[in-house]
Amino acid sequence: MIQVTGLRKSFGGKPVLAGVDLTVGQGESLCVIGQSGTGKSVLLKCILGLAVPDVGQILWQGRPLDRAARPDFLARFGMLFQGAALFDSLTVWQNVAFRLRQRMPDRKARAIAVEKLARVGLGPETADLMPAELSGGMAKRAGLARAIADDPSVIFFDEPTTGLDPIRARRINDLIRGIVTETGATAITITHDMDSVRAIGDRVALLQDGRIAWDGAVAAMDSAPPLAEFLGRTCDINAT
Repeated sequence: MIQVTGLRKSFGGKPVLAGVDLTVGQGESLCVIGQSGTGKSVLLKCILGLAVPDVGQILWQGRPLDRAARPDFLARFGMLFQGAALFDSLTVWQNVAFRLRQRMPDRKARAIAVEKLARVGLGPETADLMPAELSGGMAKRAGLARAIADDPSVIFFDEPTTGLDPIRARRINDLIRGIVTETGATAITITHDMDSVRAIGDRVALLQDGRIAWDGAVAAMDSAPPLAEFLGRTCDINAT
């Protein structure tokens, strides 16, 4: 579905991505992990077109993801932003149906929004609330409903459990895993939460020093030396 080859990106002369090679198959759930500042979000921004790579190529369904192909790509992707990133001037259903309202009547868009809210465990009474009236977990669910509102073929998740307590984080992980499995969507998740990796990922890629240091099945990551080193450092940080 998505292939990244030789991707390089620098800011102010400082390399962030130093030759990233990565592929994501149709219907696969890939988690990208790494220490803070290693370029995980920059990689995501390059795929989305929010940052222009210095060198390298991004392919989507075998085609270069250039200016001509990007509109079709953008029409087929969904995004769950870190912190949900709901528009505070719109109601919950208007947030969920933000893209839908551009091409269909509000009545139909609202009905789809209510359906997607139900899919993430939010009742119809939530639809007319403002984002400020939602708890952190509810806002994250509303953001997830928006990400799947248009039945995307590719979904990006940027730190989906950040700011949530362990119980709510587990529920969000379960929702993501269920949605990806049901829809057959290709998923790329940027996360530092290893519980999320184990819950929602098929594969995990470790981004380190601007390159992919390890790429393999989630089931194999505990026995992989680069991952063991990364997990060890994470444990030391958490312990302090």
